[in-house]
Amino acid sequence: MTIGVYGFDGESFLRRLRHADVRVLLDVRQRRGVRGPEYAWANSLRLQSALARARIAYEHHPELAPTTELRRLQYAEDDRRGVGKRSRHELAAEYSRRYTAEILDLADLAPIVSALPDSGTAALFCVERDPEACHRSLIAQRLAERHGVTIEHLRP
Repeated sequence: MTIGVYGFDGESFLRRLRHADVRVLLDVRQRRGVRGPEYAWANSLRLQSALARARIAYEHHPELAPTTELRRLQYAEDDRRGVGKRSRHELAAEYSRRYTAEILDLADLAPIVSALPDSGTAALFCVERDPEACHRSLIAQRLAERHGVTIEHLRP
C-alpha cells in the first residue's frame, strides 16, 4: 500500500489504514513534519503515538527520502507549472530520473521486503495526496517490478 497525508484528518487516516489491514507504516519522509494545524496529527511524535494506540508499527526509512536538493528541483518545476505541493498531480520527469538514479538505485529494498508482515500489509507513507505526485510511487513501482510486491494506493 501507499498513503499520503493530504486529504485526511487523523481519524480518517487511521480508519483507512485499519480498513486496509495495514500492520506497519513505512515513513519515507526526510523531515517528518507537516505544515498547517489541520495536519499536526501527521507530525512524527503525534503520528507514532496514534499508530501505537492503533497497534500499527512504525518505521522511518530516511534512506528512501529525497534530498533537499531533489525536493527543490521538484518545487522549481511546480513553480514553473503554477501548481502547489498540495495540488501537484505528477512528478517532474527530471525529479523522477534523478530520484531513481541518486536514491532508489542505491537503496537495498530487500530488507524492507523481508520485513513485510506475514499477515496484513505495509504502507509506504509520505505527504502528497496523489501517489503519482510523490516519490513513494517510484518506490512502490520498484518493489512491484523487482520484488513482486502487489501495490495498492490508498486515497482519501
